[in-house]
Amino acid sequence: MPLVTTPIILLPRPSINKETWAVIACDQFTSEPEYWEQLKSQVDNVPSTYHMILPEAFLEDHMDVQIAKVNETMNRYLRNNIFQEYKGFLLVERKTPFVKRRLGLIIAIDLEEYEFEPNKTGRIRATEKTVPERIPPRVEIRQKAPIELPHVLVLVDDYNDRIIEELYHQHKQLELLYNFNLNMNGGHVKGYFVKNTTPIIDRLEAMSNDISLIVGDGNHSLAAAKVCWDNLKVKLNDQDRETHPARYALVEMISLYDEGLTFEPIHRIIFDTDDTLLSGLKELLSGDSKLSVFKGNEEIIIPAPSNPFTAIKLIQQYLDDYLEKHQASSIDFIHGIKNLKTLVAKTPHSIAISMPPLDRSLLLPYIREFGVLPRKSFSLGEAEEKRYYLEGKRIL
Repeated sequence: MPLVTTPIILLPRPSINKETWAVIACDQFTSEPEYWEQLKSQVDNVPSTYHMILPEAFLEDHMDVQIAKVNETMNRYLRNNIFQEYKGFLLVERKTPFVKRRLGLIIAIDLEEYEFEPNKTGRIRATEKTVPERIPPRVEIRQKAPIELPHVLVLVDDYNDRIIEELYHQHKQLELLYNFNLNMNGGHVKGYFVKNTTPIIDRLEAMSNDISLIVGDGNHSLAAAKVCWDNLKVKLNDQDRETHPARYALVEMISLYDEGLTFEPIHRIIFDTDDTLLSGLKELLSGDSKLSVFKGNEEIIIPAPSNPFTAIKLIQQYLDDYLEKHQASSIDFIHGIKNLKTLVAKTPHSIAISMPPLDRSLLLPYIREFGVLPRKSFSLGEAEEKRYYLEGKRIL
């Protein structure tokens, strides 16, 4: 089977307000329940993808009841025919508070070609190490759901063959299916229907027999989809295995070189620690680059490897070992250098590590040679730039 297939995409009918229908990925604002409470007040009692997801900010609250409610909502929306079906791809044009334009293409990938475990290989690979305990709750949510709503972003290395960019040059000839502002400061989004998908699939197939796509965001959600499919396929005959909708996952594909795609480092702060952490870090790292470490209002510069992904791996391995030996210490992952410096300055007995800026051209070569990166290695943009749930696909 091809790496990519043409899905039947579900979109809400034109009568449904898309500004309240689409909501941000469930794994955002996990420490800010007030975000989700404000969002809930906007979408209460109206059709919305909010009622078909479980925000991770509330994941531990009565999960069995929440999952049953989510599945019932999905079934009710299907019974009430609130969806329209489109067999094809969707060209997505996204404007965020931080970038003027980011282009993506909604496609369906074959989960048989995807691997997230470090010792397995596939043409679609995870970029970051998955945390095993984060997968079962997602499996529990997905395994009885009739619909999937994607927030997964996959990256394609199309440096010599700009598939999505070329498609955008023809967007005025494509049918515009949606065009609206995203709630909660998410920017604006447009979606164009791509009916003729065969040339795109052929070009993707011709790109590489090694790694064709890498997962830039939503690693754990896609891993849960893979686990659900592996559990299901053993019960199917050969023919059903080829065609079952759960075999294919809906994702948004973005060019690794899209100008609107930003790679942000995720910084580290260690609480309840002392100078032994700093001295060990100085002893470990060397190289031609520089790394900033903060203690109170003091900035300490230490050498680091020039390849940022090598530096991230070394630092995280060191921190994991340190935390195992120092049970009183703890770690947090911080977006934004300003937030990092503010937090360490007001937190006694803490040390903050500013992770190196990222070079996107080195990402795929690193994955090919060394496999997955440590968890929380990078972020594709800020929280508000994450994918909104909008399109769906049947998986039962």
